[in-house]
Amino acid sequence: MKSLPFDKPGHWFRGNLHTHSTASDGSKTPAEVCSVYRRRGYSFISLTDHFQEKHGFPITDTRPYRKDGFTTILGAELHAPKTSLGDPWHILAVGLPADFTPTGRRETGPHLASRAVKAGAYVAAAHPAWYDLADRDVLSLRGAKAIEVFNSTCNAYNGKGNSIGYLDRLISQGHHYHAIATDDAHFSPVRPDHCQNWVVVRSRTLAPEPLLAALHAGHFYSSQGPEILGMKVNWRSKKLSIRTTPVRSVVVTGRGSKAGVLNADREITKAELDISHVRGGYARVTLADKRGRKAWTNPFWF
Repeated sequence: MKSLPFDKPGHWFRGNLHTHSTASDGSKTPAEVCSVYRRRGYSFISLTDHFQEKHGFPITDTRPYRKDGFTTILGAELHAPKTSLGDPWHILAVGLPADFTPTGRRETGPHLASRAVKAGAYVAAAHPAWYDLADRDVLSLRGAKAIEVFNSTCNAYNGKGNSIGYLDRLISQGHHYHAIATDDAHFSPVRPDHCQNWVVVRSRTLAPEPLLAALHAGHFYSSQGPEILGMKVNWRSKKLSIRTTPVRSVVVTGRGSKAGVLNADREITKAELDISHVRGGYARVTLADKRGRKAWTNPFWF
């Protein structure tokens, strides 16, 4: 059996890893942002304001808003010039120290990401489809562990919030990345952008340090609604077994077009799929419910 996060000791905690406040360009204060997510049943968030000179290079301090059953991880969205297409970089860094040094005048995106990684942050390529980030740019972020595969704000802003193609292209070529779904919430009055995407992290405790360690280890999945209650892979028999909240489809993909697929004419809560033809030495699972809401596992390698 392949060991997966669903086998790990601990509990599941729902969180959002990309959010903004009035400390940069959001419309709610840090206290209000934390309150919204806490009241909506989230266990944690990372408030990732834009780390730019015009905003005072904020690592927004959300520690005062931690309560029983709710915590925060310090972070920021980092920016530097410039991508291969000439745009400013957008780099998500969760777990930054409060005294992270401001971006240097001549600092590049890859160097800034490397500094964040060395500081212990969980670094992701933020919404690559939104600004057509080149694959070579993603690969230049040495030490980045994730690709933001779905982003609520980007989806509402220009319809380019889905970046799952980046994940599949890069992992099919042997690169290892996690898949995170986020809100990138700014609390826009005209574009609903909060409490729509999240990660569900397996951790022993609800505290910033073990949550961050679980992110680094890939002990989580991402969702817009469906929950994964259990999943096992038996590589000897080439079977994947999964238990979920009600869904209409389960898809297991690897490299190329071959897949294990179950499309049901009714809601199901468990499935067993033959994955003998899944190629590339890895697989990942996508679920969809009757409303079209999805959940994504991280790729698991064998």
